[in-house]
Amino acid sequence: MNAPVKPPLTIRLCEPRGFCAGVDRAIQIVVLALKKYGAPVYVRHEIVHNRFVVDGLRERGAVFVQELSDIPAEHRDERPVVFSAHGVPKSVPADAENRHMFYLDATCPLVSKVHKQAMRHQRLGRHVLLIGHAGHPEVVGTMGQLEPGAVTLVETVEQVAGLAVPDEENLGFVTQTTLSVDDTADIVAALERRFPKLTAPSSESICYATTNRQEAVKKAAPDTDMFLIVGAPNSSNSRRLVEVARKHGAADATLVQRAGEIDWDRMDGVSAIGISAGASAPEIVVEEIIDAFRDRFDVTVDIALTVEETENFPVMRDLRDTPLETADMAFLNGSGD
Repeated sequence: MNAPVKPPLTIRLCEPRGFCAGVDRAIQIVVLALKKYGAPVYVRHEIVHNRFVVDGLRERGAVFVQELSDIPAEHRDERPVVFSAHGVPKSVPADAENRHMFYLDATCPLVSKVHKQAMRHQRLGRHVLLIGHAGHPEVVGTMGQLEPGAVTLVETVEQVAGLAVPDEENLGFVTQTTLSVDDTADIVAALERRFPKLTAPSSESICYATTNRQEAVKKAAPDTDMFLIVGAPNSSNSRRLVEVARKHGAADATLVQRAGEIDWDRMDGVSAIGISAGASAPEIVVEEIIDAFRDRFDVTVDIALTVEETENFPVMRDLRDTPLETADMAFLNGSGD
Protein backbone atom coordinates (compact mmCIF):
# COMPACT_ATOMS: atom_id res chain seq x y z
CA MET A 1 0.00 0.00 0.00
CA ASN A 2 1.37 3.37 -1.01
CA ALA A 3 2.08 5.96 1.65
CA PRO A 4 -0.21 9.00 1.51
CA VAL A 5 1.17 11.85 -0.57
CA LYS A 6 2.31 14.71 1.62
CA PRO A 7 1.20 18.20 0.63
CA PRO A 8 4.00 20.49 -0.57
CA LEU A 9 5.26 23.17 1.82
CA THR A 10 7.89 25.87 1.43
CA ILE A 11 9.63 26.92 4.62
CA ARG A 12 11.35 30.29 4.48
CA LEU A 13 14.05 29.92 7.09
CA CYS A 14 15.50 33.18 8.36
CA GLU A 15 19.20 33.85 8.69
CA PRO A 16 20.38 35.12 11.03
CA ARG A 17 18.22 33.60 13.75
CA GLY A 18 18.64 32.21 17.25
CA PHE A 19 21.57 32.74 19.60
CA CYS A 20 23.23 36.14 19.49
CA ALA A 21 26.72 36.90 20.82
CA GLY A 22 25.39 38.26 24.13
CA VAL A 23 23.28 35.18 24.81
CA ASP A 24 26.10 32.88 23.74
CA ARG A 25 28.48 34.65 26.15
CA ALA A 26 26.04 34.44 29.07
CA ILE A 27 25.44 30.71 28.61
CA GLN A 28 29.18 30.13 28.25
CA ILE A 29 29.77 31.89 31.57
CA VAL A 30 27.42 29.53 33.42
CA VAL A 31 28.79 26.38 31.73
CA LEU A 32 32.41 27.42 32.29
CA ALA A 33 31.72 28.36 35.91
CA LEU A 34 30.22 24.91 36.50
CA LYS A 35 33.32 23.30 34.96
CA LYS A 36 35.77 25.45 36.92
CA TYR A 37 34.05 25.66 40.31
CA GLY A 38 31.71 22.65 40.27
CA ALA A 39 28.03 22.56 41.15
CA PRO A 40 26.10 24.34 42.36
CA VAL A 41 26.55 27.62 40.54
CA TYR A 42 23.77 30.04 41.39
CA VAL A 43 22.14 32.24 38.76
CA ARG A 44 20.05 35.26 39.67
CA HIS A 45 16.94 35.11 37.47
CA GLU A 46 16.87 33.25 34.15
CA ILE A 47 20.26 33.63 32.48
CA VAL A 48 18.35 34.14 29.20
CA HIS A 49 14.65 33.85 28.41
CA ASN A 50 14.49 30.29 27.14
CA ARG A 51 13.16 27.25 28.97
CA PHE A 52 15.25 24.75 26.98
CA VAL A 53 18.45 26.59 27.89
CA VAL A 54 17.50 27.12 31.53
CA ASP A 55 16.51 23.46 31.96
CA GLY A 56 19.74 22.33 30.30
CA LEU A 57 21.81 24.45 32.67
CA ARG A 58 19.80 23.25 35.63
CA GLU A 59 20.59 19.65 34.67
CA ARG A 60 24.29 20.58 34.70
CA GLY A 61 24.09 21.96 38.23
CA ALA A 62 22.95 25.57 37.91
CA VAL A 63 20.51 26.74 40.57
CA PHE A 64 18.24 29.63 39.59
CA VAL A 65 17.14 32.06 42.28
CA GLN A 66 15.10 35.25 42.27
CA GLU A 67 17.21 37.16 44.78
CA LEU A 68 20.62 36.80 46.41
CA SER A 69 18.89 36.23 49.75
CA ASP A 70 17.48 32.96 48.31
CA ILE A 71 20.98 31.45 48.20
CA PRO A 72 21.57 29.25 51.28
CA ALA A 73 23.69 30.99 53.90
CA GLU A 74 26.33 28.27 53.85
CA HIS A 75 26.94 28.88 50.12
CA ARG A 76 26.94 32.66 50.02
CA ASP A 77 30.65 33.10 50.63
CA GLU A 78 31.91 30.09 48.67
CA ARG A 79 29.74 29.48 45.58
CA PRO A 80 29.67 31.75 42.52
CA VAL A 81 26.51 33.59 41.53
CA VAL A 82 25.94 34.72 37.93
CA PHE A 83 23.93 37.80 36.93
CA SER A 84 21.77 37.36 33.84
CA ALA A 85 22.40 38.70 30.34
CA HIS A 86 19.64 41.29 30.81
CA GLY A 87 21.67 43.29 33.32
CA VAL A 88 20.96 44.20 36.93
CA PRO A 89 20.52 47.40 38.95
CA LYS A 90 23.64 48.71 40.66
CA SER A 91 22.13 47.65 43.96
CA VAL A 92 22.54 43.95 43.10
CA PRO A 93 26.37 43.76 42.84
CA ALA A 94 26.54 46.14 45.82
CA ASP A 95 24.40 43.69 47.78
CA ALA A 96 26.63 40.80 46.68
CA GLU A 97 29.72 42.64 47.86
CA ASN A 98 28.11 43.41 51.21
CA ARG A 99 27.39 39.70 51.60
CA HIS A 100 31.01 38.87 50.58
CA MET A 101 29.74 36.89 47.60
CA PHE A 102 31.73 35.96 44.51
CA TYR A 103 29.76 37.01 41.43
CA LEU A 104 30.16 36.79 37.66
CA ASP A 105 28.38 39.44 35.64
CA ALA A 106 26.95 37.99 32.39
CA THR A 107 25.29 41.24 31.32
CA CYS A 108 25.35 41.55 27.52
CA PRO A 109 27.96 44.13 26.53
CA LEU A 110 25.34 45.91 24.40
CA VAL A 111 23.08 46.27 27.44
CA SER A 112 26.06 47.57 29.40
CA LYS A 113 26.52 50.13 26.62
CA VAL A 114 22.96 51.38 27.21
CA HIS A 115 23.73 51.67 30.93
CA LYS A 116 26.74 53.83 30.11
CA GLN A 117 24.70 55.97 27.72
CA ALA A 118 22.09 56.60 30.42
CA MET A 119 24.78 57.51 32.95
CA ARG A 120 26.40 59.85 30.41
CA HIS A 121 23.11 61.67 29.87
CA GLN A 122 22.82 62.17 33.62
CA ARG A 123 26.42 63.26 33.98
CA LEU A 124 25.74 65.99 31.40
CA GLY A 125 22.71 67.21 33.34
CA ARG A 126 19.97 65.51 31.33
CA HIS A 127 16.89 63.73 32.62
CA VAL A 128 16.79 60.27 30.99
CA LEU A 129 13.86 58.95 28.95
CA LEU A 130 14.03 55.16 28.60
CA ILE A 131 12.01 53.65 25.75
CA GLY A 132 11.06 50.17 26.89
CA HIS A 133 8.54 47.90 28.57
CA ALA A 134 7.79 48.13 32.28
CA GLY A 135 8.93 45.15 34.30
CA HIS A 136 11.30 43.70 31.72
CA PRO A 137 14.56 42.70 33.45
CA GLU A 138 16.62 44.86 31.10
CA VAL A 139 14.48 47.91 31.86
CA VAL A 140 14.70 47.24 35.60
CA GLY A 141 18.48 46.97 35.27
CA THR A 142 18.86 50.13 33.21
CA MET A 143 16.65 52.22 35.48
CA GLY A 144 18.61 50.84 38.41
CA GLN A 145 21.86 52.41 37.15
CA LEU A 146 20.59 55.82 38.27
CA GLU A 147 18.91 57.06 41.41
CA PRO A 148 15.10 56.96 41.70
CA GLY A 149 13.42 59.73 39.73
CA ALA A 150 16.30 60.20 37.27
CA VAL A 151 14.67 58.04 34.57
CA THR A 152 11.20 58.21 33.01
CA LEU A 153 9.96 55.11 31.20
CA VAL A 154 8.21 55.64 27.85
CA GLU A 155 6.31 52.62 26.50
CA THR A 156 4.10 53.97 23.70
CA VAL A 157 3.70 56.84 21.25
CA GLU A 158 0.40 57.71 22.94
CA GLN A 159 2.17 58.21 26.26
CA VAL A 160 4.45 60.95 24.89
CA ALA A 161 1.85 63.74 24.87
CA GLY A 162 1.24 63.46 28.61
CA LEU A 163 4.83 63.06 29.79
CA ALA A 164 5.82 65.18 32.76
CA VAL A 165 9.55 65.83 32.89
CA PRO A 166 11.60 68.07 35.21
CA ASP A 167 13.21 70.15 32.44
CA GLU A 168 12.12 69.98 28.79
CA GLU A 169 15.38 71.67 27.74
CA ASN A 170 17.62 68.95 29.15
CA LEU A 171 16.50 65.49 28.10
CA GLY A 172 18.30 62.47 26.68
CA PHE A 173 16.89 59.10 25.64
CA VAL A 174 18.03 55.49 25.50
CA THR A 175 16.13 52.38 24.44
CA GLN A 176 15.72 48.79 25.53
CA THR A 177 17.91 46.77 23.17
CA THR A 178 15.28 44.18 22.17
CA LEU A 179 12.44 46.39 20.92
CA SER A 180 10.99 46.61 17.43
CA VAL A 181 13.16 48.92 15.36
CA ASP A 182 10.10 50.41 13.64
CA ASP A 183 8.10 50.99 16.83
CA THR A 184 11.09 52.56 18.55
CA ALA A 185 11.54 54.94 15.62
CA ASP A 186 7.90 56.04 15.98
CA ILE A 187 8.34 56.77 19.69
CA VAL A 188 11.59 58.66 19.11
CA ALA A 189 9.91 60.75 16.41
CA ALA A 190 7.05 61.59 18.78
CA LEU A 191 9.51 62.54 21.52
CA GLU A 192 11.48 64.76 19.16
CA ARG A 193 8.32 66.56 18.09
CA ARG A 194 7.35 67.14 21.72
CA PHE A 195 10.88 67.94 22.95
CA PRO A 196 12.91 69.57 20.13
CA LYS A 197 16.08 69.68 22.25
CA LEU A 198 15.98 65.96 23.05
CA THR A 199 19.47 64.40 22.85
CA ALA A 200 19.98 60.98 21.29
CA PRO A 201 22.46 58.47 22.73
CA SER A 202 25.97 58.55 21.29
CA SER A 203 25.22 55.36 19.34
CA GLU A 204 22.23 53.21 18.41
CA SER A 205 20.70 51.40 21.41
CA ILE A 206 18.80 48.69 19.52
CA CYS A 207 21.27 45.82 19.33
CA TYR A 208 22.63 44.45 16.05
CA ALA A 209 21.05 41.03 16.68
CA THR A 210 17.57 42.49 17.21
CA THR A 211 17.88 44.52 14.02
CA ASN A 212 19.27 41.62 11.98
CA ARG A 213 16.59 39.15 13.06
CA GLN A 214 13.83 41.63 12.36
CA GLU A 215 15.21 42.41 8.91
CA ALA A 216 15.35 38.70 8.04
CA VAL A 217 11.72 38.27 9.15
CA LYS A 218 10.70 41.26 7.02
CA LYS A 219 12.35 39.60 4.02
CA ALA A 220 10.69 36.21 4.60
CA ALA A 221 7.21 37.31 5.74
CA PRO A 222 5.45 38.51 2.53
CA ASP A 223 2.74 36.08 1.36
CA THR A 224 3.45 33.45 4.00
CA ASP A 225 0.39 31.65 5.40
CA MET A 226 1.97 31.33 8.85
CA PHE A 227 5.12 32.56 10.56
CA LEU A 228 6.55 30.65 13.52
CA ILE A 229 8.91 32.37 15.91
CA VAL A 230 10.81 30.04 18.21
CA GLY A 231 11.07 31.73 21.58
CA ALA A 232 9.71 32.12 25.08
CA PRO A 233 6.59 34.13 25.99
CA ASN A 234 8.72 36.33 28.28
CA SER A 235 11.31 37.01 25.55
CA SER A 236 10.87 40.59 24.37
CA ASN A 237 12.87 40.17 21.17
CA SER A 238 10.90 37.03 20.25
CA ARG A 239 7.53 38.72 20.76
CA ARG A 240 8.68 41.63 18.62
CA LEU A 241 9.52 39.18 15.80
CA VAL A 242 5.91 37.96 15.85
CA GLU A 243 4.73 41.56 15.48
CA VAL A 244 7.20 42.22 12.66
CA ALA A 245 6.03 39.13 10.73
CA ARG A 246 2.40 40.19 10.94
CA LYS A 247 3.21 43.76 9.98
CA HIS A 248 5.23 42.77 6.93
CA GLY A 249 3.01 40.35 5.10
CA ALA A 250 2.49 37.12 7.03
CA ALA A 251 -1.17 36.08 7.13
CA ASP A 252 -0.67 34.85 10.68
CA ALA A 253 2.20 34.52 13.15
CA THR A 254 2.69 32.86 16.49
CA LEU A 255 5.29 32.08 19.15
CA VAL A 256 6.26 28.48 19.97
CA GLN A 257 8.81 27.10 22.40
CA ARG A 258 8.92 23.50 21.10
CA ALA A 259 7.43 21.47 18.25
CA GLY A 260 4.91 20.02 20.68
CA GLU A 261 3.27 23.44 20.99
CA ILE A 262 2.40 23.73 17.28
CA ASP A 263 -1.34 23.85 16.64
CA TRP A 264 -1.51 21.65 13.56
CA ASP A 265 -5.13 22.58 12.91
CA ARG A 266 -3.85 26.08 12.07
CA MET A 267 -1.52 24.50 9.49
CA ASP A 268 -4.30 23.04 7.33
CA GLY A 269 -3.97 24.34 3.80
CA VAL A 270 -0.70 26.23 4.30
CA SER A 271 1.71 26.26 1.37
CA ALA A 272 4.38 28.69 2.63
CA ILE A 273 5.49 29.39 6.17
CA GLY A 274 8.31 31.37 7.72
CA ILE A 275 10.47 30.28 10.64
CA SER A 276 12.83 32.34 12.75
CA ALA A 277 14.06 32.21 16.33
CA GLY A 278 14.59 34.78 19.02
CA ALA A 279 18.09 35.60 20.21
CA SER A 280 17.91 33.17 23.14
CA ALA A 281 16.46 30.19 21.24
CA PRO A 282 18.81 27.27 20.47
CA GLU A 283 19.13 25.84 16.98
CA ILE A 284 18.16 22.34 18.10
CA VAL A 285 14.58 23.53 18.66
CA VAL A 286 14.44 25.05 15.16
CA GLU A 287 15.61 21.71 13.75
CA GLU A 288 13.02 19.88 15.85
CA ILE A 289 10.24 22.05 14.41
CA ILE A 290 11.40 21.63 10.80
CA ASP A 291 11.51 17.85 11.34
CA ALA A 292 7.93 17.96 12.65
CA PHE A 293 6.87 19.67 9.43
CA ARG A 294 8.78 17.11 7.33
CA ASP A 295 6.71 14.38 9.01
CA ARG A 296 3.54 16.00 7.66
CA PHE A 297 4.59 17.86 4.50
CA ASP A 298 6.87 17.53 1.50
CA VAL A 299 9.15 20.33 2.65
CA THR A 300 11.36 22.65 0.62
CA VAL A 301 13.55 25.00 2.68
CA ASP A 302 14.41 28.41 1.25
CA ILE A 303 16.91 30.53 3.16
CA ALA A 304 16.03 34.19 3.74
CA LEU A 305 19.50 35.60 4.38
CA THR A 306 20.06 39.28 5.12
CA VAL A 307 23.48 39.48 6.78
CA GLU A 308 26.29 37.31 8.13
CA GLU A 309 26.92 37.78 11.84
CA THR A 310 30.53 37.58 13.03
CA GLU A 311 30.28 39.27 16.44
CA ASN A 312 31.85 37.53 19.42
CA PHE A 313 31.84 38.71 23.03
CA PRO A 314 34.55 36.92 25.05
CA VAL A 315 33.91 35.74 28.59
CA MET A 316 35.86 37.16 31.52
CA ARG A 317 39.54 36.28 31.64
CA ASP A 318 39.28 33.97 34.69
CA LEU A 319 37.09 31.52 32.72
CA ARG A 320 38.70 31.57 29.28
CA ASP A 321 41.12 28.67 29.76
CA THR A 322 38.59 26.31 31.37
CA PRO A 323 38.42 23.09 29.28
CA LEU A 324 35.03 21.87 28.04
CA GLU A 325 33.78 18.43 27.02
CA THR A 326 32.14 17.62 23.68
CA ALA A 327 28.65 17.60 25.23
CA ASP A 328 29.23 21.06 26.68
CA MET A 329 30.34 22.38 23.31
CA ALA A 330 27.24 20.94 21.65
CA PHE A 331 25.03 22.59 24.25
CA LEU A 332 26.78 25.92 23.79
CA ASN A 333 26.28 25.65 20.03
CA GLY A 334 22.55 25.26 20.57
CA SER A 335 22.53 21.69 19.29
CA GLY A 336 21.88 19.83 22.53
CA ASP A 337 23.95 17.02 24.03
